[in-house]
Amino acid sequence: MSDTVPVPARVREGSVSPIQDLNDWRRAWLQARNDPDGFWLEQARALRWRRLPSEGLVGGYDTVREGPFSWFHDGILNVTESCVDRHAEATPDKVAILWEGDAPGEVRRITYAELSAMVNRCANALARLGLKKGERAILYMGMVPEAAVAMLACARLGAVHSVVFGGFSAEALRDRVRDCGAELVITQDEGRRGGRSVPLKAVTDAALEGEHGVKKVLVFRRTGAKVGWTAHRDVWWHEVVDAASPEHEAVACGAEDPLFILYTSGSTGRPKGLVHTCGGYLTYASYTHRVVFDLRPDDVYACLADVGWITGHSYIVYGPLANGATTLMFESTPLYPDAGRYWDVVERHKVTIFYTAPTAIRALAAQGDDFVTRHDRSSLRVLGTVGEPINPDAWRWYFDVVGEGRCNIVDTWWQTETGGILIAPIAPATPTRPGSATLPLPGVRPQLLDPDGRELRGPSQGLLCIAEPWPGQARTVWGDHARYVATYYAMFPGRYFTGDGCLRDADGYHWITGRVDDVLNVSGHRMGTAEFESALVGIEEIAEAAVVGYPHPVKGQGVFAWLVLQEGEECSQALLQRCQTTLRVRIGAHARVDRFQVVPGLPKTRSGKVMRRILRKLAEGRGDELGDVSTLADAEVVSAILSAISGDSCE
Repeated sequence: MSDTVPVPARVREGSVSPIQDLNDWRRAWLQARNDPDGFWLEQARALRWRRLPSEGLVGGYDTVREGPFSWFHDGILNVTESCVDRHAEATPDKVAILWEGDAPGEVRRITYAELSAMVNRCANALARLGLKKGERAILYMGMVPEAAVAMLACARLGAVHSVVFGGFSAEALRDRVRDCGAELVITQDEGRRGGRSVPLKAVTDAALEGEHGVKKVLVFRRTGAKVGWTAHRDVWWHEVVDAASPEHEAVACGAEDPLFILYTSGSTGRPKGLVHTCGGYLTYASYTHRVVFDLRPDDVYACLADVGWITGHSYIVYGPLANGATTLMFESTPLYPDAGRYWDVVERHKVTIFYTAPTAIRALAAQGDDFVTRHDRSSLRVLGTVGEPINPDAWRWYFDVVGEGRCNIVDTWWQTETGGILIAPIAPATPTRPGSATLPLPGVRPQLLDPDGRELRGPSQGLLCIAEPWPGQARTVWGDHARYVATYYAMFPGRYFTGDGCLRDADGYHWITGRVDDVLNVSGHRMGTAEFESALVGIEEIAEAAVVGYPHPVKGQGVFAWLVLQEGEECSQALLQRCQTTLRVRIGAHARVDRFQVVPGLPKTRSGKVMRRILRKLAEGRGDELGDVSTLADAEVVSAILSAISGDSCE
């Protein structure tokens, strides 16, 4: 195809990848397809095991209703021995975590030997605070190295961590504490982001007000700000962690023991606690990180995400550290103090692999090229995108301006549920196409289905499913396996339904077309429409609310809220501001409506179900493409909505 971009010569030079071209990719993909157990058992050997597994997959999608499938179930390990200990022994002076603080030039370099001591001290302190194998700890922190240390320390004890993004509200934090039954919370006095302070301890205190299940709160001092204190519950990190012993014997864990719970929004208001396990998850995170990015021993790898999301888990902490990489943690924002911040980081730290979200790329492109070109980016070899599909214009800017045509772009598609990348270019091997995630990784078998479950072959567009399990896949929803089955396997039994649409072209390249369920993907943040709607209808003046996504030039997907007011109520700027405040309190600072529209009613079927298809098209300005509306209980409501749109939207 004419829009295919060949792999630049710079990316091929010195490659250490086992996959050097598309012929290698085909061989590896077919090997994994024909012998998945053998393929993944071989990849598992890249980890340090106390007892090497002898079995691959047990169970599968056909038996998932009876219970979770497993990978490597007879293997025994502790993930920190793969991520920390072996590198502290082999390369003790290599930088493990390179931290760039909120203020430019605020830098910490933590070697593998130093990381080992920090993790052991934290594990000893957590054990003294009562944390045991199998128990849950909530982490509510900013992007400081201690967040990664706390994750690893929990893993060293065999405890289960659940990281909550530092932008979530007290209510959202409380829900997660309750759902997983956490008795320990780890937080900070404050976070720093874009020159502003984030009141993490204050939010934690609000979340735990009246809660008696949490016995201890461990607080890392980041800014020194004065914070509220609850005697006998709150303890300072520097008092208990820094004073602890730097030696700790890691707890032996089964490959299928839970490593972490990560909550993600669903199509109902209650978030899902997805469970990832030790052996399979780490095998997959390590393999995909190493192969997709063509990781080399001297790379400086920068993933500009947050540990509160799966990207931070897999591609800031676990994958890179398992591979002995230097991984950069970034506390600030791409626009602070100006739009050159990312490229200043690249220049100062000689970053070779740079992985960020399309939202950030679009926001930076809008600021002009000068912020990029004033910085030396000659160290870059691989550019990556994550969180949502990247549009071709942003892809081209990233390739031409940021990478100067010398870097391959790996546009990665995956989900919280998948644990790691499923479809993406392999840096030295895959010719790319702007906007396409390209080809599945070895061990991943995507299928496109029509709504009736029939498989679509050849060039086609349909619902994206995965035909067979892989090791990094989430095993269940914490405490609710029936919900896990209903969410991912009920629509198409025997397959994992991703919730995304996809187009496959004549060369087998995949183009992700976005969510087809009621989940929004805004700047890489997944949020359920039900969460928005529940918060909005809790406002006295609002009778009904329907929330849909629509194309947004920067965020990728914006949030459009359709409001039906109570009889006699009128729209006002004060009401809309109260809506935004309510969403911030109930969900978090990242939950914001981009457009409001007051309407006299919502389009519903005779059974009362809101027809979101119609609302999405109206939000996109495609009112002349509504299609069949014969199933509406009241077809006149569409005309009424169109009249309201042409009038005052009260935005």
